[in-house]
Amino acid sequence: MELSFTQGRWNYDLWGGFDPISSNNAKPPGVELWAVFDVPQHHVDSSWKNLTHALSGLFCASINFLESSTTYSAPDWGFRPASGRLRYGTLPREAVCTENLTPWLKLLPCRDKAGVAALMDRPSIYKGFYHSQRLHLTSTEFDSDDVDSGIVLEQTLTVVLQTNGKKAVLTSQETKLQPSWSLTTMFGRKINGRCVLAKSSNVYLQLDRGLVAVLNNLQKENEISAPGNLAYEASRSNHGFELSVKPDRVLEEAESQGKNPSVLYEFAVGKYSNSESFDLGLTWKLPVVWSCQQAPLSASRFLMGSGNERGAIAISWKSSQLSQQLLHPDVIEENCKLQVNVFQVVPWYIKVYYHTLQVFVDERLEAVSDIVEKIRVSPSEDKVSPGVMEMILKFPCGMKSAAITLEFDKGFLHIDEYPPDANQGFDIPSALISYPNFHASIQFVEDKSLDKSPILAKFQEKSSVRSYTEVLLVPLTTPDFSMPYNVITITCTVFALYFGSLLNVLRRRVGEEERLLKSKAAKKTGQLPQLLLKLSAKLRGRSLETPQSSSTSSSFVSSKLILKVILVAGLAVAWQFYFAS
Repeated sequence: MELSFTQGRWNYDLWGGFDPISSNNAKPPGVELWAVFDVPQHHVDSSWKNLTHALSGLFCASINFLESSTTYSAPDWGFRPASGRLRYGTLPREAVCTENLTPWLKLLPCRDKAGVAALMDRPSIYKGFYHSQRLHLTSTEFDSDDVDSGIVLEQTLTVVLQTNGKKAVLTSQETKLQPSWSLTTMFGRKINGRCVLAKSSNVYLQLDRGLVAVLNNLQKENEISAPGNLAYEASRSNHGFELSVKPDRVLEEAESQGKNPSVLYEFAVGKYSNSESFDLGLTWKLPVVWSCQQAPLSASRFLMGSGNERGAIAISWKSSQLSQQLLHPDVIEENCKLQVNVFQVVPWYIKVYYHTLQVFVDERLEAVSDIVEKIRVSPSEDKVSPGVMEMILKFPCGMKSAAITLEFDKGFLHIDEYPPDANQGFDIPSALISYPNFHASIQFVEDKSLDKSPILAKFQEKSSVRSYTEVLLVPLTTPDFSMPYNVITITCTVFALYFGSLLNVLRRRVGEEERLLKSKAAKKTGQLPQLLLKLSAKLRGRSLETPQSSSTSSSFVSSKLILKVILVAGLAVAWQFYFAS
């Protein structure tokens, strides 16, 4: 089982793509889960669901969303011998935060209190360009007679940090030095010895082939007389940079295609304590510009087309210098081929038409049968399973660029299937590109102590070079989620007016209204005219007659209210009839 939480995207052009770190530990954004189950075939899917729920609770993440059959796939011949029992799922939009890192650190013997894990300062990690925490769990058999089987847990944290708070390394201007760094400036912490449960605790500093070549050129230009290669000196200072701590051991790459093998410095942390902390630092003396080793082909994926109905997915490759340097001597021959494996999963609402596959080599359309050696397609099924494509391509070794395109249509989702941020778009997971002809490994000079170091053993394992493409953002037609709110609001307003007027008429008291109208009429009539009327009535011996306008006004008001109620009721009936039709 392999689980990874990643924030950011690995920049293969700047940070390399051919070394073991970038090939094995660089992961796509979000959450990625690979699992191989040693259970009967009909129990694999149920075991996958149980695993996702267990990991979701352990790492405080939404991994349980991978239990649905629409979110995971079953790779076949591209990942043998695990095909049939292998399941793969990814959540590209899953946010990674300290709630995921804390459970990961709790799996360590000393957590983040001692050893190299003491450098895991949360603000320093999450403000970097890229970070990926990886958990690799395997069940293996040992040769010992006492123990038949066991569980091996590997935890890897890959980070690309900012140096001295700067946004990027200055490499375009040769007059400026690269920013110097130390463990304190990058992590804000030091190492105070190893964990008491650890057999060994080491810090390694690798100088890749490009940097070693630049340092050797600086040595030749400045005519520095020194025994051996400058990069191999086990000292704290040389012509290019200066280390704050002297390395305990220097390892050289045994086999290298070029003349400048990479160098690995080893620093033992066990000899340090609270009184003397370990704080490795590097100070540059001269401006140095170099490039990391890239993958044989630089892969990129993007969308084509316009509108919310149709489009196309394109994957392009560009040749790098490595493909010309590491190929066999028969690279000039016409039958030389460069194998590229592609594994791509698309959601079910992206209807990919696999028969529209087109292949371009050096901007020329080629026959699919000439480039595609083998292809396996599992079309998507609505609300059941995603679409899966596994393909083996054989490109000419001398090509400069290549591309493949696939057309697709966009489906429709039920209103309950839209996420809260549906207007942002829907993610298509990264495609996995592998190069079986190239192996990302570093073979060091033979040393008996190399077998005892797990990280050095990992460097020497031969594995195919792999890289992930970008996550695609596809806009889909989304309904107007505010329309139900508007309908409810206006309907409630109409009913409020209707029932309010109706209740007002039913609860109105006519006698009380007549008394109020009489009092208002009396107030409107002046006091002097009222006294004159009373006096004239007494002189004539007649009683004072009250005005009859009260009754007429009351009847007028009543008829007006009745007409208003009838009008509101008519509007309500018309409104309901309009929406019902």
